[in-house]
Amino acid sequence: MSPAGPATDPAFDNKLLAPAIERYDRARTALAAAEDGLEADDRLGALTAAEREIRDLVLSRTRPTWDTVWRGLDLLRELPEGAHVEERWTRDRWSFTGHRDRVLAGEPPQPRRDDAVTAANKLATREREQARLEAQEALDDPLVMAGRRLSGEAFTGEVTDVVMAYSEGKRPSPRPLVTVRTDDRPHLGERAKVYRSLGGKPQSAEFVGTEERAEDDGAYVVLRVLDKMGRGKEPEPGSVPEKGDRICFTLFEHEQRGGAKLPDPEDTPWTHGGPPGEATLEAADPVTEEDVL
Repeated sequence: MSPAGPATDPAFDNKLLAPAIERYDRARTALAAAEDGLEADDRLGALTAAEREIRDLVLSRTRPTWDTVWRGLDLLRELPEGAHVEERWTRDRWSFTGHRDRVLAGEPPQPRRDDAVTAANKLATREREQARLEAQEALDDPLVMAGRRLSGEAFTGEVTDVVMAYSEGKRPSPRPLVTVRTDDRPHLGERAKVYRSLGGKPQSAEFVGTEERAEDDGAYVVLRVLDKMGRGKEPEPGSVPEKGDRICFTLFEHEQRGGAKLPDPEDTPWTHGGPPGEATLEAADPVTEEDVL
């Protein structure tokens, strides 16, 4: 029998805690009514015992939670740090430092309502950072990545075949075809881009097709690797998956790209917060008898 979160257990309150508080109140009242020192000493002992009983009751309910919280923190500290944690921490510090510098420089506070361009830029920045955070969390935590795999946004599998191929043109570049057997069901469309982490950097590939094999329940996904293989005719060592490798590809980008540049506020139309324009109304052509007929 223990309290359930912030609300304590009614049975504990009514059967144990409330009677103990009543005994404490009676002992305190009795101590105040003591007529001599000897009687006061006896009643002080009863009051101390009643106070200790309350303390032990509360401690019996709060101490296990306290110990469990610190045990959980100790376990968390034993986990390896995510690969992108330091980068995010650095960006957060620079963001705060920039805000501090603006305040110290005496810049005006943020307006109650931003103009259209400023609001659009803020929204785009927050959406981009949110997408970056979600991508990094999936790359750092296998459990988070498992959720993305279940939703069809990523897949893991074993490389079963690698065929060297090249792009067409005056300077052919390597475009190897990699076949990955997977039990996942990614939502791959025609020529969809997928990404894997290679040395901390995203390497992109293009979905070519899927092979179904009667003797196997898994899917065989064929991908064409597009970049991060060096500038030579032959791929650099380690830049192309090898047969037997187990790799993870995502359908979401690992690095978020910036959107289109927005115009300056003064260059936006008056309907979006720009300078007020002069409304010009063209005179209507007079209605003639021919128009009526």
